[in-house]
Amino acid sequence: MEEAEILGTNTNSRPETHPGATAEAAGLLSDDLILEILSRLPVRIGHHFASVSGDGAAPFDLSIPYLHNNKYGGITQLDACNGLLLYCGFKKKMESWDDFRFLVCNPATGRWVELPPRPPVPANRYCCTTGLAFDPTVSSHFYVLHFEQAVPGTYITGVNIYSSQTGAWSFRSGSRMVEKVVPLNSKCVFIGGMMYLIGNLTGFNNKYVLMVVDTEGEVWKTIPVPYGRGSATIGVSQGCLHYVVASTLSVNDSNELLASGITLWCLKDHDSKELVLKRSANINELMGMIGEKYRVAAIHPDCDTVFLMSSGGDTLVAYDMQHQKLHCILNLEKGITKPKRFLPYVPLFSESLPDADGQ
Repeated sequence: MEEAEILGTNTNSRPETHPGATAEAAGLLSDDLILEILSRLPVRIGHHFASVSGDGAAPFDLSIPYLHNNKYGGITQLDACNGLLLYCGFKKKMESWDDFRFLVCNPATGRWVELPPRPPVPANRYCCTTGLAFDPTVSSHFYVLHFEQAVPGTYITGVNIYSSQTGAWSFRSGSRMVEKVVPLNSKCVFIGGMMYLIGNLTGFNNKYVLMVVDTEGEVWKTIPVPYGRGSATIGVSQGCLHYVVASTLSVNDSNELLASGITLWCLKDHDSKELVLKRSANINELMGMIGEKYRVAAIHPDCDTVFLMSSGGDTLVAYDMQHQKLHCILNLEKGITKPKRFLPYVPLFSESLPDADGQ
């Protein structure tokens, strides 16, 4: 779905940009002082997509320079969950396609831990989707769920689960799930003790679902979701799972059909199997404000705002669906590798990595 059809029409209007006064004032503060200020604020205030200082240096270096040692030939960011980041470290001399190690780190404290090698994957299996599960309000321990497919592009057959409490991997079969699900992208979201990812049912090209599994691999279920020719993503916002889809057919608050639109849905009850429509917007009106083609990138953790990425990969905009306002929040440098997805990050200043390396 990350390579799905991009939304848009062509106009000359542009979104309003944020004034530079705030960034100019923030530039007078050192990174150490910013970190000290943020450490005294509620964690929810510290959401990051870009630097808060005027000189472009972020208070937390999400590239994790201390992980770039001689051991790894490359580092790839996979997921973020409640202040922790999940990475995949590839060896310089890879003997096979799956010759890598997972790493979990806390950028706010500089602590990190390398996970032990996962169990060998059978010859007729393939793994490409991995999620991080962590809730500091419940436990200081985390889980990594590495989903297994029969072959690339086919349904999920099970999951390898790492628990920081046991320090070991375990495999759980997906045989408890009646319906077979093909993951549409590698986006995973953890909330309420459950991991969610978007997929479609085998044999049903137009039947899309959220696949849900717990951290023990004992509970497997699916939740139907709307989807069309466009792009979609999931995220945690305001304490609930949210799902946003931009498609060629949607409904508004009066259940009237729209020729094209973007809709925001919410799963208010984790035990429910039905999403509730929260917001909808007409794509033609939205793209008239943007003036370019965009795809859905992420959901704001605290409000009904969705982030859209330009087709050229050089601009990230925020669209407030409640107040129908649009802002350009980030212009990426030209010539750099364009990210396929964005991971909302909230810093965690407490120590939460047992047996962690680093500082």
